[in-house]
Amino acid sequence: MVRGGQINRPCGLPYRRYVRGARYGVGMATTETPLAKVRRARRISRALHRAYPDAKAELNFDNPYQMVVATILSAQCTDRRVNTVTPALFQRFPGPEDLDNASVEEVEEYIRSTGFYHNKARNLVSLGHELVARFDGAVPDTMADLVSLPGVGRKTANTVLGNAFGKPGITVDTHMGRLMRRFGLTDAKDPKKVEQDVAQLIEKKRWTPFSHEVIIHGRRVCHSRKAACGACFLAKDCRGFGVWGPTNPDEAEKLVKGPERDRILDLALGGH
Repeated sequence: MVRGGQINRPCGLPYRRYVRGARYGVGMATTETPLAKVRRARRISRALHRAYPDAKAELNFDNPYQMVVATILSAQCTDRRVNTVTPALFQRFPGPEDLDNASVEEVEEYIRSTGFYHNKARNLVSLGHELVARFDGAVPDTMADLVSLPGVGRKTANTVLGNAFGKPGITVDTHMGRLMRRFGLTDAKDPKKVEQDVAQLIEKKRWTPFSHEVIIHGRRVCHSRKAACGACFLAKDCRGFGVWGPTNPDEAEKLVKGPERDRILDLALGGH
């Protein structure tokens, strides 16, 4: 905004980044109408789907039981690490009844490398007991029932609902929360509030794939420490363009990761 011949930029936002990003809406004081925000959110959603059309859960699972167990293990742990642990775990404990009859110490030995294994093992044994005692050994398919289980919060519940039962759910992990704030689609830090804000902007049928696509984008492009702003196909709709990473394309390209790298860079150049 210009006042008295000077640019009045937001406190803490570097002058160069503010000016360079102004046409993208970075730090601008203009008010976005609710309809405009919905339209911008859905442009972002469509662009993400073009970039990651095959996005899906990166945890390996064959049924709802395996999905909920793997998701509990993924807390503070990479999906890749969880996928190295679960084959032996599921061979030894193929169902809730097996966990119900297990000792915490034995489960710990299978999941030690996922971190926080004491708490996770206690939760898994308790999970087996609750599933057997309350749900006849089956994983429930409602939010209320899922979050009543040991080790299951809304993030895990939405992951299970969306991937194991095909019910739309918005998974708010660290990537989702970070990117939604950078995009300017929410200013909330509480995961439940982020989930509610996103639900108002994105079509329900897109909730699960949108979650996967955002998470992948956070891993490939919009990194927590240094985002590849100058090589991002979402730049024109992102309120954080230039704030979280370099806008120079050559510098930004070096930050783009993953097997989708060529497609991401092509889209950033205006490809379809």
